[in-house]
Amino acid sequence: MILSFRNTSAVCAVFLLFSVGSFHKSAIATINNQSQLIAQHSKTSPHPVFKSILPKLKQKTQIKILLPKFIPESDGENPIYAIIEAATQKKYEILLGFSPDCTGGTACRLGIVSAEALTRKTPRLTGKPVSLAKGITGYFVDFTCGANCSDATLTWRQQGVQYIVGLKAGDRTSLVKMANSAIN
Repeated sequence: MILSFRNTSAVCAVFLLFSVGSFHKSAIATINNQSQLIAQHSKTSPHPVFKSILPKLKQKTQIKILLPKFIPESDGENPIYAIIEAATQKKYEILLGFSPDCTGGTACRLGIVSAEALTRKTPRLTGKPVSLAKGITGYFVDFTCGANCSDATLTWRQQGVQYIVGLKAGDRTSLVKMANSAIN
């Protein structure tokens, strides 16, 4: 059986629709034997650690919520918990800890994820410029150690909001991967 070129392209388009698993919501329409991709949504979810707090966060804040899909040390060996420290219309702060009742103490602290709407009083960004996804420039500030080690942070601005990811004694590579997973 020989298929005409028009029929072949329609068959290929339908095959493509069913063979590409990353398109969560896709549709193909055939109009006058011409295939068209109508809708394509690849909506990815944040890291599962945020699942329990996301409804409350969405209820409290009006700024765009960007949460990372990648969190270092979340390989399942030690559970990680996301704890809302603050959530208002224009700000949220989430502590990442190794216990559900972590209050930021050095033994249980992994890092932070935060965001705040920009205002005229928002200080200028400081640190070492770093290239992030979608052409965004982030600013890396390394940790310091004394009696305890502080968080290394990566800060960037996107659509009127300043976002920060931080890891206790973290490295730049992990923070860039974490930030990019939130941006994409």
